Amino acid sequence: MRLSNASPTGNPAVRKLLKLLSQRRQTHGPHTNTHPRCFLGLLSCLFLAGLYVGSLYVWRSSSPRDHPSVIKRRCASVLLVSVVSPAVVKTWIHWADVSVWELMGLRMDGLVAASILPLLLTMVSQGIPYLINLILAAHVCFHALPSDVQSWRRCAGDAVWLRNQVVAPVTEELVFRGAMLPMLVPCTGPTGAIVTAPLFFGVAHFHHVIEEQRLGKESMSVILLVAGMQFLYTTVFGAFTAFIFMRTGHVVGPVLCHSFCNSQGLPDISSALQHPHSSALLFSYLMGGLLFLVLLFPLTDQYFYGPIPICSLAPPPGSVC
Repeated sequence: MRLSNASPTGNPAVRKLLKLLSQRRQTHGPHTNTHPRCFLGLLSCLFLAGLYVGSLYVWRSSSPRDHPSVIKRRCASVLLVSVVSPAVVKTWIHWADVSVWELMGLRMDGLVAASILPLLLTMVSQGIPYLINLILAAHVCFHALPSDVQSWRRCAGDAVWLRNQVVAPVTEELVFRGAMLPMLVPCTGPTGAIVTAPLFFGVAHFHHVIEEQRLGKESMSVILLVAGMQFLYTTVFGAFTAFIFMRTGHVVGPVLCHSFCNSQGLPDISSALQHPHSSALLFSYLMGGLLFLVLLFPLTDQYFYGPIPICSLAPPPGSVC
């Protein structure tokens, strides 16, 4: 029998396979789990975290952190870091065939759903007591009705409110989720990035120890205890918003959830225990938590948001994607 001398690539099936492999290399680029690239990604995240926290201290002032002048200067600093962060992402992921803006969650596809569903999910987690509070406290900032112009004007003139509800959520989500996740996903995968990125976010909040020590109102043991609790809370919350980012491909959802949680804080279980209807309140918190778990994946399904750009960077298998 005569053997053909034709090249194997002449076979249509082989050509198709080679084309698919070529597309795979172009999509996932040279971001396989090579140690130098992953190490560089971690360093880039560390650089952004240090730049964000360091920018808060370029202004020397003896005033406390809630003084309007301190707030304005620090807001200007972190806004500048947020503007710089896309350049860091672009420098590191220069090989990706996706817009850096889309990778950072700044896109139009699925924007309406991304603005509503993750926030609804976060509200559900607060249970029925939050809904009651929403009705009873409609005059308070963040609870103000859209038509309540006076309340919104009062909020806009409050430097602390602007920092906590606007500047901090926008800048922190852009830097710690929008910029860091695209640099971590190629090496750690989506799930690993969701676990790793919040650690930078949690550690970044330890800078409050410096300010509390300077004020001298509490002992160092109390300051460290509070800082440890804050690290735990911010890390868990950071994992949640990272999950929302990975599932929706939008940064707007994490920003709104962040703003909402800054306004509400943790569920007040201690007050619920002392309430005359404590059993009903605790039951509503429990039901809110269960409903949150039930709705977590359905409300973040890709059906509502379209193709997720950051998932194109994930090495297979991208389970969260």
